[in-house]
Amino acid sequence: MLIDGHGRSVNYLRVSVTERCNFRCQYCMPEKPFSWVPTENLLSFDELFKFIKVAIDEGINKVRITGGEPLLREDLDKFVKLIHDYKPDIDLAITTNGFLLPNVAHKLKDAGLKRLNISLDSLKPAVAAQIAQKNVLSHVLEGIEKALEVGLTVKINMVPLKGINENEILDILEYARERNIRIRYIEYMENVHASSNIKGMHGKEILNVIKSRYTIKKIGRVSNSPSFNYEIQENGYIFGLIDPHKHDFCEDCNRIRLTAEGHLIPCLYFDEAQSIAEAVKENNIDRATAILKDVLANKPKENRWGSDDEENSSNRAFFETGG
Repeated sequence: MLIDGHGRSVNYLRVSVTERCNFRCQYCMPEKPFSWVPTENLLSFDELFKFIKVAIDEGINKVRITGGEPLLREDLDKFVKLIHDYKPDIDLAITTNGFLLPNVAHKLKDAGLKRLNISLDSLKPAVAAQIAQKNVLSHVLEGIEKALEVGLTVKINMVPLKGINENEILDILEYARERNIRIRYIEYMENVHASSNIKGMHGKEILNVIKSRYTIKKIGRVSNSPSFNYEIQENGYIFGLIDPHKHDFCEDCNRIRLTAEGHLIPCLYFDEAQSIAEAVKENNIDRATAILKDVLANKPKENRWGSDDEENSSNRAFFETGG
């Protein structure tokens, strides 16, 4: 079992396989050029897998593959299979924008993938294009349908933004409910790489929109999930809210993150990281294990999104860590 310096059990590893993305979302990296880290700077799948094995052996039982956009990395299904074959009962998922899913969903399912988290910020083509700075909606919707068709469990993530997609909160909820998909609304996490022209909605504002149509009751967080769940009493549908601005959000944090270049990150908000790249390239498993435990020992107690300080934007590049 892995325990951090604040006594929290850590069992969840998010692994970014690329910082590249085919979207330029307003809340992530709207002005980043379409360039990428040279391939030789990235850890190979075999090298990433060496560390994942270390993490699993030490107590990790949930792995999420992220990016950038992870489906841009060639042969991702082979990486999924490596992890699945090593521990078939692991909770193995991918976070994706869904654009490339129609062509790869079946391969990923066959490789052992269990779940997908798919970003869906609008059901209106023009609004989706405004957010992603690309005409994306038809491909994303096709990707969701294909994932469901092949038997993958799907969750939808929406980031409500004032003046952009706030009037679609209920529409996307209904879209998800009709397909028996869980939706999670995510508060916009202020960061220096995002557009300065956007403003997110806080959890209370999101809930008030839903309350305008439905009666909801609190369920709470399940285990260490970052999502606080609510049930719609009229139909029993359950949705989630990820609210990093709340003071108690970090109390049960069970996550660490690994970038495609081998930086092990203890907290999404902060810049601090240690590299395991040299250790895995040299096959020095003891060293990789020691770095893992040192990162956990120094994991921050909480982020600063909920602080009273107005300068609470993170310097973290979410496209390197997958959020």
